Amino acid sequence: MTKLSVNINKIATIRNARGGNIPDVVKFAIDCEKFGAEGITVHPRPDERHIRYNDVLALRPVIKTEFNIEGNPIKSFNELVLKVKPNQVTLVPDAHNAITSNAGWNTKENLTFLTEIIEEFQRAGIRTSIFVDADEEMVTYAAKTGTDRIELYTEPYATQYPENPEAAIEPFVRAAQLAHKLGLGINAGHDLNLENLKYFHENIPFLDEVSIGHALISDALYMGIEETIIKYKECLM
Repeated sequence: MTKLSVNINKIATIRNARGGNIPDVVKFAIDCEKFGAEGITVHPRPDERHIRYNDVLALRPVIKTEFNIEGNPIKSFNELVLKVKPNQVTLVPDAHNAITSNAGWNTKENLTFLTEIIEEFQRAGIRTSIFVDADEEMVTYAAKTGTDRIELYTEPYATQYPENPEAAIEPFVRAAQLAHKLGLGINAGHDLNLENLKYFHENIPFLDEVSIGHALISDALYMGIEETIIKYKECLM
């Protein structure tokens, strides 16, 4: 069964635009779990323009499913993860000024760096995942780091899907098959939505988890969060 982890960054973005605590990030996470989400994802950035470090600390005691913290492994991020000890940390090579994640790691060039970070998190009992493109060389070097999983960066799939689903999915199938052969778990995320998620799930073998935020939260503006989570989970059946 592929788990649905809801990225709640956009809820924090709305809150921060006005100040105060509306909408309540913690309550929203609890409700997502109540409505069927199998995980909650947050991506705290150094400028705290959406999820804040304090949000991460407040969320940890209340999340009953899986807590996934993703981000660039700079010193402050690493200290936060080691303090919170989520179920999973996903390493993402974000520039400080990036609007959103836009590429996976070059795992070959960053092999030593990633290996050292992953060893530290694993010693703390935290499952690790590396954000990678659907590139077999990058998957191969991800496995060399000792990571538990990879997360496939799916924006290229989502962009090509409307015109040619078969071509869009092909490199992801190859990457997933190789990852499984190398003993890696497989997550996926970025621009997955109600139009392209079902096809992705049907064609990607061994998919453990998808992390979805922007599209899911946008759909919830029209359908409500409970109905939206139900529809996304139907795509994963």
